[in-house]
This record gives sequence, C-alpha cells and structure tokens, in this order.
Amino acid sequence: MASNKSENRPIALLSVTDKSGLIPFATGLVEFGYEIVSTGGTARTLSEAGISVTAIESLTGFPEMLDGRIKTLHPLVHGGILFRRDLPEHVQSAAAAGIRPISLVCINLYRFADAVSSGSGVQDCIENIDIGGPAMIRSAAKNHRDVTVVTDASDYEAVLADMRDNGGACSEAMRRRLAAKAFSLTAAYDAEIASWMRDLAGVTDMPASYASGGALAYACRYGENPHQRAAFYRQIPSGEPCIGHAEVLGGKEMSYNNLCDANAALEAVKEFHDAAACVIVKHTNPCGAAIGDNLAEAFRAALECDPVSAFGGIAAFTRPMDAETAGLLTDPGQFYEVIIAPSYEPEALAVLTQRPKWGGSVRLLAVGPLEGWRQRARGWETKQLVGGFLVQERDLHIVSPADLRVVTRRAPTEAERDALMFAWRVVRHVKSNAIVLAQGTTLVGVGAGQMNRVQSVRLAVGQAGEKARGAVMASDAFFPFSDGPEAAASAGVTAIIQPGGSRRDSDTIAVCDAHSIAMVFTGIRHFRH
Repeated sequence: MASNKSENRPIALLSVTDKSGLIPFATGLVEFGYEIVSTGGTARTLSEAGISVTAIESLTGFPEMLDGRIKTLHPLVHGGILFRRDLPEHVQSAAAAGIRPISLVCINLYRFADAVSSGSGVQDCIENIDIGGPAMIRSAAKNHRDVTVVTDASDYEAVLADMRDNGGACSEAMRRRLAAKAFSLTAAYDAEIASWMRDLAGVTDMPASYASGGALAYACRYGENPHQRAAFYRQIPSGEPCIGHAEVLGGKEMSYNNLCDANAALEAVKEFHDAAACVIVKHTNPCGAAIGDNLAEAFRAALECDPVSAFGGIAAFTRPMDAETAGLLTDPGQFYEVIIAPSYEPEALAVLTQRPKWGGSVRLLAVGPLEGWRQRARGWETKQLVGGFLVQERDLHIVSPADLRVVTRRAPTEAERDALMFAWRVVRHVKSNAIVLAQGTTLVGVGAGQMNRVQSVRLAVGQAGEKARGAVMASDAFFPFSDGPEAAASAGVTAIIQPGGSRRDSDTIAVCDAHSIAMVFTGIRHFRH
C-alpha cells in the first residue's frame, strides 16, 4: 500500500462501506492537496486504483485488532477531528501530543439494517452495529466549524464543486448542512438499533427514551396538499407484509395520500388473510369489503357497497391477483389509484398494465403472503403532535366468537354471529365514531368520522338502504344513548356487536329486546382517530 505522507498536507479520512463514487471523490481530494488516510477495505480499494493511501495504523501507531472492532477509536484520530483550530490552547495541546488535524471525514456505516432484513443471526447483526463510524461522524459534525463530514455518496460531487469555489476547502454553509445530515444519520441509525434491541429483549414497557428512525426512500411530489412538502422514509422490515417494503410492479410513484390510503387498505385486508377477500378504501376508510369463494366474487361484492366512493380508491386483496379479477378492475367506469395483492399472476399483470387509459399510472403493489402476519407484526406505532409525539401499542387484539357476551334475550343465530364477526373485523379500521352494516360477509353500509354516534348510524343505514333490513351492525365503541340502536332497529337491523360499558347499556339492551335484536358485547373498544 503506497503512502505519500507530508506533515503539511490536510488529511481526509475515508472509511466507507458503500464504495460507489469513492475513486472519483478521492481523486478529487488528492487534486486539492489532501493526504488520504483510510482503513481496511476502503484503503485496499483506493490503493488498487493507484491512489496513494496512508493506512490508519500508520497514523495511530496502533494495529487494527479484535476483528476490526478497534481501529479508529484512538486519540490521534478523534483528537485530530475534534480540536478547535481557533483556540491556541487546543492547537498547542494537539501539537504537543503529535496530533495532526483531520480536515475531512468521509464515513458511511456498517449495513445494520441489511443484516437484520436478510434474516442474519443475532451475533451477525450485533457485529454490524458500527461503533467507530458513528463516533467519527459525530466528532466531525460537532466540530464542523473546522471539519467537513461526508456521509452520503450522493454528496461527493457537490462537496468537490464547493471546494473548487472556495480554494480547496468547503464553505461554512456546506459544512453546516453536511453536519446536520450527519447527525440525522446517526440518530436514525441508533434508533433502528434501539428498536431491534427492544424486540430482541422482549421489552413491553414504555422506554424512558423513544426514537424512531428511517432512511429516505424518496421525496413525494407534495404532501396532503400541493403546498406541503413530504417524503417517505423506510424502516427496517420485520417480515410483516407492509406498504413500506412492497414491490412496485407498475404505475407512477406513490404520493403521500396514496401511501396513507394504501397502508389503511392493507391493514384492513390483512384481517381476512384466511379467506379470499377484498377491501376497498377511500380516504383511509373502508368503503367496501367482502369475503368470497374467489377474488372476483369478493371484489364484486365489495364494490357493490359503495361504487361511487370506490372510484379513485385503493383495492386490496388477500390472494394472488388473477386475470378474471384484473379484468373486473379495468372496467371503463372505474379507476383505482393503487391495487394491492400478495402477488400477481402474469396474465393479470398483463391486463393491468396494458389498459390504454390508466395501465401506466395505476400503482401495482405486491406485498407477499399475508398468512401469519400477526406473528411478525411489530407492536408500536407513533403519532406526531406539535411539540411531541405519542407512542402506543398497535391495536392487534383479536376477538373470537367465544369472547362474545350475549346481553339480550335473543342470542344471535349462527349466520348472524358469522356476520357480526365479519363486521367487527371491518369496523376497527373505520375512523371513529365508526359504524358498519354487513349482510353475511359483505359490507353494505359505513358511517365514519362523525362527532356523534347516532349520526354515524344514520349514515350507515342510509347508505345500505334496503340492504339494512336483515343486516347486522358493528360499533367500534359503546352507545352513550339508545338513539343509535333505535335508528338501527327502524332500518331493520337484526343483530348488533359493540364493546359495551356505557352507563346506559341497560337502555340500549331494552331497545334491542323490544325489537327482538340480538346484541353481543366484546369488552374491547377500537377507537381510530
């Protein structure tokens, strides 16, 4: 390994896992007069390209050891990064200790997320927790007044251009921007490790500190509205089918609203992973849902609930997309922003991508098999507020028929019980106050997001029309008054499922008994704000 060390040359310390763009960047630094100091594989890559390199051990006088765990954790490295050039006492202390200034640090980190995603064992994941890299990045970012820190290969050209404009040294504005990016990187990196360690340790209590990290996947064209900026950040996958790690098989890039709606659709359809099912979502609320003997049958029934709202919505399925269902989806009178399925048969993909009007724009997402998703689900979710954020367990609770408590004189029939269980799985994905009506395993009416529960009932029975007669009703929370069940009884609803727990439960039960409505309590509420 060649070395061309001069005590007067500025030092650039390069140690990168991602070697893309490394050679042109290092070449540019050499042209600006930098001495390149490097470690391990990075040093070999540079040397093989004919770039003069000083090995890190030549700088420190200490060999790499412990399988590379110790190589840059040394005073001659961190002293060279951290000492302030504007303080005479720092300069004198560094000189007395033989510490040379390091003017540029280019680091990217061990691929911890890749190790976890690939299913590597615990020890391999632990070995991919970078220690020296984050320490050097944070040191350089802290001392960005004197040191340039580069953590992303996409910044190499901009850094060299800035150096050309500023006599071979980065401008203060560039150093500060790079430092902000560096702290964001280490914060996200540590957050990913912390999340993995919490899962590994089986931590179930609320931690004293909570961080959530992710890597920029892409910038959205805009946020909820055109005047808002937005971007999507991808987190380490847990193996659970999810929108964040779906394979995009066709269509335009997902927008902010597409991502929100697609996530809602997938989370809802996952409830029916054990059947051929379809859920159609509009503005994060289910507007259609059904189970069928096959996907085509499920889709037809789901669409029938509210074909007007379904236009421009998201259609999610539990089984691989087949050609028959794909043909139904391309009906000229309908349009779907996103279609979600575990996978796509080749014939179905051809149908969905070749329709002249929208074959090139509809987003086709493959999310993998849905079976067993709850066992792979991570248990925490966050919601941002102004000045803070909330953390809670995900609502993964399952209610079984055995959990139902009959509170009326009449118990539900077997058919009603099956319909109630279907409606209960749907209503938990509707925004509160949430009411749904179902005929068998088909959604026929939805009331969502109202400020009072009786209004949600009226919306649901109004949408269902004649299909409300003989239908069952699910409510995500208890009825504070008997007016909701009274409106349902007037529409012909025959059975109700709800959490119970109101001080006026007896009034609600009395109304149901008066109309021979069977009602069951779950003891579980599913508010969704």
